[in-house]
Amino acid sequence: MFQSDLLRSKRILITGGGTGLGKAAAGRFLELGAEVYICGRREEVLAATEQELRARTGGPIHWRRCDVRDAAAVEEMMGGIWADGALDVLVNNAAGNFLARTEDLSLGAFQSVIGIVLMGSLHTTLACGRRWLAAGRGGNVLSVTTTYTTTGSAYVVPSAVAKAGVQALMRSLAVEWGNRGIRMNAIAPGPIRTEGAFSRLLPRPELEQAAKERNPLGRFGTVEEFANLAAFLVSDGSGYINGEVVTMDGGEWLQGAGEFTAFGRQLSEKEWEMMKPKKRN
Repeated sequence: MFQSDLLRSKRILITGGGTGLGKAAAGRFLELGAEVYICGRREEVLAATEQELRARTGGPIHWRRCDVRDAAAVEEMMGGIWADGALDVLVNNAAGNFLARTEDLSLGAFQSVIGIVLMGSLHTTLACGRRWLAAGRGGNVLSVTTTYTTTGSAYVVPSAVAKAGVQALMRSLAVEWGNRGIRMNAIAPGPIRTEGAFSRLLPRPELEQAAKERNPLGRFGTVEEFANLAAFLVSDGSGYINGEVVTMDGGEWLQGAGEFTAFGRQLSEKEWEMMKPKKRN
């Protein structure tokens, strides 16, 4: 299925593409012939990822510093990219999440996650969509949501709220823009080990083991599996898939809603103090 030219001539932007799932997808897209742009807030991370992936794949990759919470910054970035040619695919991957008791969260903590996940996805989707519509050309948007968008999940309420909004945005626009050649889909991944994420969400080794044991497949997903699924969904081979959320979690959600609910009840007061969100610029 994954022929070496599967994504040839595709120009793809991945938000939050410097690390984790975004970085894995960028590498796979390059291997399959795409030209890739990655964006994020940390220049040093983006530059290092560009260098690493260019050396490994030999493919055309570029980075842009952009805070997707800032609509004007997104417009400026898109204008610069479009000056070199229209994008074909947008991957809304930028995210923020942490384990916290909701009563301990400040309004700023909610705004930070909702700003990145929901408003960031809105800004980038509109910036691409309006350009595609004005030019009368098709496009493809793939968003990364989560398995608890419909059930909610205790202790990750900002993420649940924001990701549910992204899912509603995706499904709404799949209908509204579908007849003009723009497809919208999403991946809802279960636990996948990525740099930094597990330290924020599973602070003790035994919690990791418990997470594996509650999964029907008895393991976590891999970034390679995520990248392969993403590659299929942004390819022309999935051209009749529109408005779909593809769950990739080993069957975990089928046996219990609210991925982090059980973990939160096992943490001590000291661990909750350690987990409190830190103020960021």
